Amino acid sequence: MKDQQGSNRISSGVIAAVSAAVVAVGGGVAWFTSHSSNTPTASNPSERIVQPAQPSTKQPGNEQTANVYWLTSKDKNIALVPQPVKVASVQPNQALEAAFQSLLAGPPTGGTDSTTTIPKATKLLGLKAENDEVHVNLSQDFTSGGGSTSMMGRVGQVVYTATTLNPKAKVYIDVNGKPLDVLGGEGLELQQPLTRESFQKNYPL
Repeated sequence: MKDQQGSNRISSGVIAAVSAAVVAVGGGVAWFTSHSSNTPTASNPSERIVQPAQPSTKQPGNEQTANVYWLTSKDKNIALVPQPVKVASVQPNQALEAAFQSLLAGPPTGGTDSTTTIPKATKLLGLKAENDEVHVNLSQDFTSGGGSTSMMGRVGQVVYTATTLNPKAKVYIDVNGKPLDVLGGEGLELQQPLTRESFQKNYPL
């Protein structure tokens, strides 16, 4: 009988010890789980909130430098001289259009002997550059006034300004939408398309 009671006491002690161990382990697991669920937001760099860069509403432009060509006296002759014009261009023909607007506005005043033979009232009616060709459409005013030298000078200004971004391009000059074949009262005939090379050869200044 005493042995049975002793056995019961041993069994009760073992059960109590095991229960205590289970409780301890269970509490540790609960603590680890609760802390693990909170850890990423505090320690994981990828969880930190970083505000993304706001996209710019300003459309980037590509700055190009085009040359506007004026006339100047050189060694008793007339020469074409370039003047750089920087343009923040977005559209394909924007740089050339800006160059022509500067050309038709006339040369800068003061400190320069550059001049132009293009009539002041001349307007740019259209411009298109593609496939190594430049089409320039000018108002009727472009054909008014001046002798043959004046006519050749203004044609040279148009040809060289039109080819500033592509010196090998072919230039077609229209007046009010029609090809310009004869210029001025002296009947200067233009063989279009015009290039820098053909201008130097056929219309020396």
